Amino acid sequence: MLDTLTFLLERLFLLAHIKLSSLLPPPARDTADPQPPPRFDSVRFQRGDLLEVPRTLFTHFGIYLGENRVAHLIPDILPVLTSDLQQIQQMVTNTRLLLGVLSKRASVRVDSVEDFAYGAVILQNAMDRAAARSPLAGEEVARRAEQLVGAVSYSLLWNNCEHFVTHCRYGSAQSLQTQQFCEGLKSLIRDQRVVVLAAVLGLLSMVCLGVSSSTALPSLLIPFTLWMAS
Repeated sequence: MLDTLTFLLERLFLLAHIKLSSLLPPPARDTADPQPPPRFDSVRFQRGDLLEVPRTLFTHFGIYLGENRVAHLIPDILPVLTSDLQQIQQMVTNTRLLLGVLSKRASVRVDSVEDFAYGAVILQNAMDRAAARSPLAGEEVARRAEQLVGAVSYSLLWNNCEHFVTHCRYGSAQSLQTQQFCEGLKSLIRDQRVVVLAAVLGLLSMVCLGVSSSTALPSLLIPFTLWMAS
């Protein structure tokens, strides 16, 4: 069951990740030195920097607090189940994360740069190029992040780790990943081929399951709604 839910969540982020990646140019590299910069060289980070960790299907975000510490929002069911801070502070497992997504619970936690990155390359303030607002002063950014440390509500689309860092760094919570996903969803809904597909699937359900209110109503209502929205 958990594997199936994980698969569905990954598919949900796929379109947003692909479109968001096209907005940001790849980090510049020194052609004379093909080796990438050190992954966890926290000396180059300044307090209040926005750190990004590209994952396979999405991007994770955090705010650097100094002294090799990163504040980031991550779904987590454990704070709902226990008040043991030592247990909560342990690395968040995939099961804890997934159950946090489903229960809409998360926490803003402080981890080391290494734990935050989880083996991936870190991008530093890359969002500044696409943000509509200029970043706040580094100390103000870090202070905002520190004030939010603790348990928070979570929404996959409306209150995720990107909303957390944009609130801290730019003073306005927003998510480019969510915006790109919604744009992709609108494009999908407006595609009249989806209307035809929904109608065909509705007819097939009535043929296979019989004509009844439980099959006829969705078979008519869903294509009609998609048609009106397209």
